Parts: sequence; structure tokens; C-alpha cells
Amino acid sequence: MSESREYYSRSEQYGDVHISEEVLEMIAGAAALEVEGVTGLAGGTVSEQILGRKKLSKGITILWESDQITINISIQIRYGSIIPEVAQKVQEGIIASVEAMSGLKVAEVNVRVGGVTFPKAEEA
Repeated sequence: MSESREYYSRSEQYGDVHISEEVLEMIAGAAALEVEGVTGLAGGTVSEQILGRKKLSKGITILWESDQITINISIQIRYGSIIPEVAQKVQEGIIASVEAMSGLKVAEVNVRVGGVTFPKAEEA
């Protein structure tokens, strides 16, 4: 059964390593925003929306199970983008970034498209 933790901890040769859940969320968010066609992150908590905070962890949740994590992310895409292609690139980018930076195994990345961004009309 999955459970949410504030920190992922493990013992290394020279001592313990603690990785904040928010750090993993920020890594995933930054990786997603690098993908062509992604215009932003969707979702987030009500307090983030009310306060107008823009965070790289907005719309991202981490689920821990044993030594693997599942990442759920909600993104906004540019109108005209091919959703399955963008989603696959987001999954690949997040897995590569999180595994390389944290040493953790990513079991899966679930992508939810929560919005579409339309180009602004040209002003005459």
C-alpha cells in the first residue's frame, strides 16, 4: 500500500541521506517544463492558487512504495500539440531527471493534461 512521506531517507556509507519530497516534486516539475508543448503545470493546492504562488511542484504528487516512487503530474499543453507524444516525453524526462539526481527508482509517471493554452491573438 502506498503512503506519502515528507522525506525519503536511506543509509549510505558515510551517513544518512534525506531527500525532501518537495525536492523530488521540483525536479519532476522542471523536467516537465523542458518538454516542447508543455506550457505549465496544472493543479496545485487551493492555498497555492489563492496566494498566487508559482511553484515547480504545483500539481505534482509523489507516492512511495518500498524503494520505488510513483509520480503523478498535471500539465498544461500548447494547443495543437499531440497529447500522447507530449505525455510520453514528459514521462521519459521526469524518469531520467529524478533517477539521475536522486538515485531513486521511478516505478511510473502518470500524466494528466489539465489544461490547454491557446496562442494570444495578435494585436492590430
